[in-house]
Amino acid sequence: MTDATASDAPRARPSLTDADARTARRNAAEKRFRLYGIAAIGAGLFFLVVLLSAIIWNGVGAFQQSFVTVSVYLDPAKLDKKGERNIDDIRKVSTFGYNPLIQQAVFDAVSEAGIETEYTKAKEMKALLSASAAAQVRDTVLANPDLIGETMEFRLLTSSRVDGYLKGRVTRDSIARDKNIDAGHLDLVDGLQAAGVIKREFNIDFILGADASESRPEQAGLGVSMLGSFFMMLVVLILSLPIGVAASIYLEEFAPKNRFTDLIEVNISNLAAVPSIVFGILGLAVFIQFAHLPQSAPLVGGLVLTLMTLPTIIISTRASLKAVPPSIRDAALGVGASKMQAVFHHVLPLAMPGILTGTIIGLAQALGETAPLLLIGMVGYIATNVPDGIASGFLDPNSAMPAQIYEWAKRADPAYYERAWGGIIILLVFLLAMNIIAVLLRRRFERRW
Repeated sequence: MTDATASDAPRARPSLTDADARTARRNAAEKRFRLYGIAAIGAGLFFLVVLLSAIIWNGVGAFQQSFVTVSVYLDPAKLDKKGERNIDDIRKVSTFGYNPLIQQAVFDAVSEAGIETEYTKAKEMKALLSASAAAQVRDTVLANPDLIGETMEFRLLTSSRVDGYLKGRVTRDSIARDKNIDAGHLDLVDGLQAAGVIKREFNIDFILGADASESRPEQAGLGVSMLGSFFMMLVVLILSLPIGVAASIYLEEFAPKNRFTDLIEVNISNLAAVPSIVFGILGLAVFIQFAHLPQSAPLVGGLVLTLMTLPTIIISTRASLKAVPPSIRDAALGVGASKMQAVFHHVLPLAMPGILTGTIIGLAQALGETAPLLLIGMVGYIATNVPDGIASGFLDPNSAMPAQIYEWAKRADPAYYERAWGGIIILLVFLLAMNIIAVLLRRRFERRW
């Protein structure tokens, strides 16, 4: 009797608010997964900060340059021996005729600043000046020959060694075996900087200027190669957007579903995964060797990048068209619209945000490509001349921003290495701007519809 009563007693049921062992394990697994996700995001942000910090730390110096301000006496006895102010006679005086005048001006500046030095000759000031200083003074004289006989103040570039010393890139120990500069010149730099003759200033020519030879890294700029990238992007935009969108609309809306279209779709997907250097080989064979288009021209670079960008635009455009609900098409057809009217008046406007986003992302990818440009000669060309028109902008030899950065990175002078990092900063600004434009366009069209 007692045992039966005990066995029939009701069991205590667990509360719904208390988690059992299985639920607790699931909750613990969920918490671990969240922690893994937070850790992954944190690691990604950490490496991103490290990358951006390294780029800014190494490249910000390229936006500053050291200049020496001196008063140069434009001696008529050396610049215009006949005294007739004949521009043809003045033009015959090369930069070698201007170098002694500039070196004497620096020597006089050292004397006026009261700097004690072991150097007794003006030509020993050559190590402080850029090789472009004489050309700058010569261009000024040729533009206005009446300046001959006067003393003019010029703001001239210092040499790359002097600039590196003021930026901490060159030290007294590192120049022990340097034939271009010695410790005595660095003492002069310290004195001239204290006197305000040598200053570090913002270098706008790095952004707007042209490339220079290996002996003049302090003069090198990215402006001409930026124009080369601009003309290439025009070619890519003019060709890839209409061709890519038209191909996507046909494949998604009009093409019959058969083996032939399946083969086309598979090949498009495969082309999107092909390494970019393969497109460079194709462009070299087709556009340069077969079509005989000019080598190193932005037109050829744009055609090569168009081939590389088309698969990306087609895939993103088809995904945007596929995301439009079928009810939109059915409603348009139901009220009497033709197939083309339904696509162009209803489906395409709704898919436009995704199409624009995919196009801009494809252009940003093309803007940063270097491998295809290696094979069409845009790396070996030194971009020193600004195009004098639209036609020359497309057809004349030029470089591009990623190709110019690659060229600077492989040069021996450390000043070019600094400029390579600075070029990366400018390139990242362009890419960031293009992605911001893509986001803004997408939001604007989404609000409209």
